[in-house]
Amino acid sequence: MMAEEIAVILGDDGSSSSLNEPGIVVVFARIEGTWKKDREIPLVLDPVKGIKDMREKMAELIMFLGPCRILVTTSASGAPYFELERARCVIWEISGKPQEFLSQVWADEEKETAKERTSAQTTAESRIPVPLEKTPGTFCISIKEVQGKRPDISSKQVLQQFIQRGGFLVLDITCTHVPPWIEVEAEHRGYTLETEQVDKETVKVRLTTSSSQ
Repeated sequence: MMAEEIAVILGDDGSSSSLNEPGIVVVFARIEGTWKKDREIPLVLDPVKGIKDMREKMAELIMFLGPCRILVTTSASGAPYFELERARCVIWEISGKPQEFLSQVWADEEKETAKERTSAQTTAESRIPVPLEKTPGTFCISIKEVQGKRPDISSKQVLQQFIQRGGFLVLDITCTHVPPWIEVEAEHRGYTLETEQVDKETVKVRLTTSSSQ
């Protein structure tokens, strides 16, 4: 059974912070329905010190997390993200104070676990946005409203199965930032990935399959 724990990377203001910025990793445990601090550790990843130092720091973090496999951060990318993925950690990208989202994150994780055991459709699932086919084989979708604003829905819920199934030539995604797991899927499945920074809050991502090239 999954430990009733959620880790959050916190900045100086007590709000969630980026994995790549200095902060404190706090593990919250649910005790009699209430989330309380259980343990914490400082985390500083210095890219100047190189990949070896980063991997050592991430190994220390994963050991510290113990049975906790849920980590909340405002953003995660690159090698640190891949180390967490390898350790089977679930990464949530949410901005805010822990008490504002811990219960919702846990509830959603429990729902995800249940979905793995059943194919039943729920009302919540029907509210998840889906890619729209603009022209034959070309799909588009915006996940800006999901990223950091809908803790009940993750970008993985919206897109991972669609990307894994394939069956498209081009998939255009509008987002606030590129979810690192999409980079992993693109590399694993041989898709071409292109990104364009439209403005401060908008990134365009295009996935192209080999059959369309």
